[in-house]
Amino acid sequence: MAIGGFARYAIYWAPTPGPLADWAASWLGWDPVSGIDMPHPVLPGLPRPVEDITATPRKYGFHGTVKPPFRLAEATDAAGLNRAARALCAGLAPVTLPGLTLHRIGGFVALTPDGDQGALATLAARMVEALDGFRLPPDAAEIARRRPERLTERQRAHLARWGYPYVMDEFRFHLTLSGDLPADEAEALVTALAPVVAPLSPRPFVIDSLCLFGEAADGRFRLLNRYPLAG
Repeated sequence: MAIGGFARYAIYWAPTPGPLADWAASWLGWDPVSGIDMPHPVLPGLPRPVEDITATPRKYGFHGTVKPPFRLAEATDAAGLNRAARALCAGLAPVTLPGLTLHRIGGFVALTPDGDQGALATLAARMVEALDGFRLPPDAAEIARRRPERLTERQRAHLARWGYPYVMDEFRFHLTLSGDLPADEAEALVTALAPVVAPLSPRPFVIDSLCLFGEAADGRFRLLNRYPLAG
């Protein structure tokens, strides 16, 4: 797929083809690899229709954020970003964690890694920092949308420096499966999804590649390239 002409770019972890990728694309209703809408599964016990539950995360596709979405800085281009990301990943080592577990994070339901995430946080910080030259700083409207008045001092500092509040020491890797729900609905969703997701969740969970995603004109993100972690 051509990598130029996208509104924003991001570095994500995304599953390789297989049962988890297939189920997640169906659950969210969007496959970022093929770029097509997917039929939702029929599951009992959901607190509301699946198309409503997944409306917010659908456009991003199933992923774990490593370097958050950004617009390209002036004097940079997608080809240069692609080369830099590939070279960077070639020198970085894979990360292995015990597995993934379904959790409620506030009003959101997500898969999160088990075990010590220090190596994963270090990997993410390296990607954020090393590719920062490609990032156009957010304008005042973008900063306002982050509601800085609700952020901690540390998060506001990250927003000012890196364009996103939840990086570096604030980084928490997660694979989002829902929008923001009332607590009781989020708990009901965990109960409904747990028996479906458990057999699909990899054990161990190995992050051995990262992906370049791009936001197209329709607002949906597509997987543009996959880079092996070969260090």
